[in-house]
Amino acid sequence: MATTRTRSAGSGTITVLNPQGYPPRITAAPMAPRLDGLDGKTVYLVDPRFDDSGIFLKQLQACFEEHLPRVTTRYVQMRSVYTRDDPETWEEIKANGDAAIIGVGH
Repeated sequence: MATTRTRSAGSGTITVLNPQGYPPRITAAPMAPRLDGLDGKTVYLVDPRFDDSGIFLKQLQACFEEHLPRVTTRYVQMRSVYTRDDPETWEEIKANGDAAIIGVGH
């Protein structure tokens, strides 16, 4: 909590806390290098288990199949929910994929 103020009010004491807090320090990471094209590449479609993201990604996969037949897509679900990191999925993508799309749907 950032600051605390205490003040006497008649017969009692009121304590007011400021809930603002302090944001965590972050270190910016550079963007991944852009691919020259997608032909012959493997694109992972990652479902983070957010509301309806899987439905969207399966539709996107069908669109890739129809319009970009030389691109291989792999639909995968994160092993947990979107609020938790999934190092195993990221390692699989690094080892076997060329790109990834992480879907968030509504």
